[in-house]
Amino acid sequence: MRIALGIEYDGSSYCGWQYQQGVETVQNAVEVALSKIANSPIRVITAGRTDTGVHATGQVVHFETDVIRSDFSWVRGTSRYLADNVTILWAKHVRDDFHARFSAIERRYRYIILNRHERPAILHSKVSWEYRPLDVGRMKEAARHLLGCHNFNAYRALACQAKSPIRDLRELSIERAGQFVVINARADGFLHHMIRNIAGVLCSIGAGEKDPDWSAEVLASEDRTYGGVTASPDGLYLNAIIYPEEFHIPSVKNTMGLFGL
Repeated sequence: MRIALGIEYDGSSYCGWQYQQGVETVQNAVEVALSKIANSPIRVITAGRTDTGVHATGQVVHFETDVIRSDFSWVRGTSRYLADNVTILWAKHVRDDFHARFSAIERRYRYIILNRHERPAILHSKVSWEYRPLDVGRMKEAARHLLGCHNFNAYRALACQAKSPIRDLRELSIERAGQFVVINARADGFLHHMIRNIAGVLCSIGAGEKDPDWSAEVLASEDRTYGGVTASPDGLYLNAIIYPEEFHIPSVKNTMGLFGL
């Protein structure tokens, strides 16, 4: 049987999603918990790997097992063996042709910036912090240059292993909600550090250090060294993985009410 899971996690205590020997990762925590419920080793395939410190409200994985459990048991049983910073949101028996990564047609991220002079305390590691006043209007103007299908080589990490830098960026919206500036991004896929590098460029423009057209100049350069500083992973959330309706994958309700967003 093939089972899909929806997962929420606080990534600030983990060295990213992907399993690494000798360090704590979200994948390792989930697989250990699942293996206890199944009484046999379980390995999961994820829709998208997240970096150290990055959070998720809508991560999706799948795994195969011969063990018979109800969807409810996979949710409650697995969460029982997870730390408080990781939880299973839903479980669903899926068709054999469903693949958490390759069946996905869109990924959605949200980047939350606390824009005030004082650093965050209660929201430490849950939001990024920018002490410089940000002009959202300038950031929106800059974001328009990045929409569409482009070569995002200048906006990916030098160590990115993706075979192609071409991505279709379908949404890049910036809104202010009080002291928070929120960046929402939708694409067919994202490159390593792509959101954080875009956020770094937009913040430099919003702070008045660069003109709005600079985002287009960085894009056209296809050179990562031409871009700005990579923004902090704090405040970056994998919000949702979108699949064709035929798979009937549950949608996750917005869990950002804490921020009034």
